[in-house]
Amino acid sequence: MGLLRMQKTPEGQPQQPGLARFTLSEAFVETAADPAALGFALARLPRGQRPLLWVQDRVSRKESGFPSLAGTGPLRPIIMVNVTRAADVLWAMEEGLRCRSLGGVIGEIWGDPAALDFTATKRLALRSEAAGVACWLIRRAAHPNLSAARDRWRIGARPSAPHPHDRQAPGAPRWAIELFRSRDAKPGQWVATYDRAADRVDLVAPVSDRTLDAGDGTAGQRAAG
Repeated sequence: MGLLRMQKTPEGQPQQPGLARFTLSEAFVETAADPAALGFALARLPRGQRPLLWVQDRVSRKESGFPSLAGTGPLRPIIMVNVTRAADVLWAMEEGLRCRSLGGVIGEIWGDPAALDFTATKRLALRSEAAGVACWLIRRAAHPNLSAARDRWRIGARPSAPHPHDRQAPGAPRWAIELFRSRDAKPGQWVATYDRAADRVDLVAPVSDRTLDAGDGTAGQRAAG
């Protein structure tokens, strides 16, 4: 996936965040096997051809499978590392962040293992910032315990938008995105859709009248930035 599209938000709504900074971000999935968090993390990585380091623990690999990136836009080389324990995921991610030629590091960890404590996340954040390489930690079946991650997200799938030509067919996919803790950005909630033709994720602020759950999902509720 490519760029986030910045859109104007209704007055009083939190400003949308831009592309991820070179630091550690966490994404908690609403449903353990939901791939939406992976797509969102990919969309926030800087564009380019530098390879990604992708590390999965055994349970994440068993429950959610290997990443399937077909149809998500231009791809870059991916270095897959499959390990058993959360401690091994953290070690591989930390070692990967020593390499400044990577385009990003993504790790998937299941549950709340003891190895994933504040110290471990602090080490990842500091390594990421020192190397200038964005780092994402995808948390499945987990709780937002104490962490040094600079940005912490909750992500869940939502009903797709109506199809523009066939009311019986699914339209563009949509997700509920919440930034519930951040060092620099204002927390907020958005609805995300993926524009396949433009290889772009669009974020719009949800509205109280539930317009996004009816009609074409846009009617008068957003304007392109």
